Parts: sequence; structure tokens; C-alpha cells
Amino acid sequence: MTVRVDLNLSLDGIVMPADPTPENPMGEDWGRLVAPYAATKTVRERVMHDTSGEGTTGVDDRYAAAYFEGVGAEIMGAGMFGLHAFPDDPDWRGWWGEEPPFGYPILVLTHRERPPLEFANGTRFEFLVATPEGALERAQGLAGGADVRVGGGASTVSAFLAAGLVDRLHVAITPIVLARGVRLWDDLRELERDYTVSSEIAESGVIHVTFER
Repeated sequence: MTVRVDLNLSLDGIVMPADPTPENPMGEDWGRLVAPYAATKTVRERVMHDTSGEGTTGVDDRYAAAYFEGVGAEIMGAGMFGLHAFPDDPDWRGWWGEEPPFGYPILVLTHRERPPLEFANGTRFEFLVATPEGALERAQGLAGGADVRVGGGASTVSAFLAAGLVDRLHVAITPIVLARGVRLWDDLRELERDYTVSSEIAESGVIHVTFER
């Protein structure tokens, strides 16, 4: 059972672009940041429900496919689920519609618990107030021996990294400079000392860097 993180970053370490709005909650630069990932055959099929069979099939797609493999439960922050954007909407069911691309239990860390949400494809969102350690213990109990992913956002991932709870961190570094937004690496000085680090360059120019215990 591995605790995993997979994120898209800019060259300057930004994981969440600046200036989110209700109409564009990920910020105007989000599309640029994830463009190579969104172009892959796997993401087009799994996330966009594109049945055309089109999309890139190179290195980026191999990492995109690995993103979905072997995960039994996931932890995410309230912002990733959208609770900050829709704090008082009891009918809000996340950004993904009625077919979230998960199919396993998701723990959403909040300051105010809500009733769980269940979807026909096996995705179940459970909302809880917990420390990273407490959330991980709960997620491991739900994962059935499979991996647990810490999905985001940046503050949630940083908290798990700072606590030494992540076994494998994969970052896909898109070759763009955003200059504004939320950075991943702040306050994580010498993180690499606890890991073996490897890298691979995709056809798109994305640099896939993996930190593994």
C-alpha cells in the first residue's frame, strides 16, 4: 500500500494558477498548465468521456494511465472538491458531474462535515474533519490494500509531504512560467533528501519527475 501524489506544475513550481473566479475556478492559466495531460488518450476517455479514440499515446499518456491504476481511496481538500466556491449549496456534488473519474472512496477534508455523496460508478465522497494522519488512517482502511492518493490541492499535498506521509510524488512539469499562483515547494526545503529522484522528458516537453522512497 503506497501513498501517492500526482500533480501538474509550471517551471516555477506553481500548482494552482492565480485569479480563480466562479466562472473559471482554476484560474485562466489552468488550461495551459494541464494542456499536455488533457491531450492524452487516457484523460480524454476517462475524464472527458471522449469515445473517439483520439489523443496522444506517448510518455504523457503512460503517466496519465498510471494515475488511474492501483488506487483504492483518495484524500483531497475542500477546495479541490469545490466547497470553497459553493460553501452553502447543499446540492453541490463536485466539479465532475454524475460520472466522477474515480470509482473508489474519496475523503474530503473540511472544517464542517456534510452527508456523504455516492455515485453509480462506485465513487463515494465522505467529508471529514481530520489531521493528515487521521485522514490517512481512514483512507487506508477504505482502500482494501490498494494505494491511497493525496489528490490536492496544494495546501493538502504540502501538509502530507511536510508530515512525511507520502511514499511517491510524481510531478509533471509543463514548460511554462506562470509567475503568479500557489507554489508547491514553499517550506519543503530539502524534500529530495528523503527520496530517490528520477526524471523523464515527454514528447510534449513535459518533464516527469518522480520522488520515491
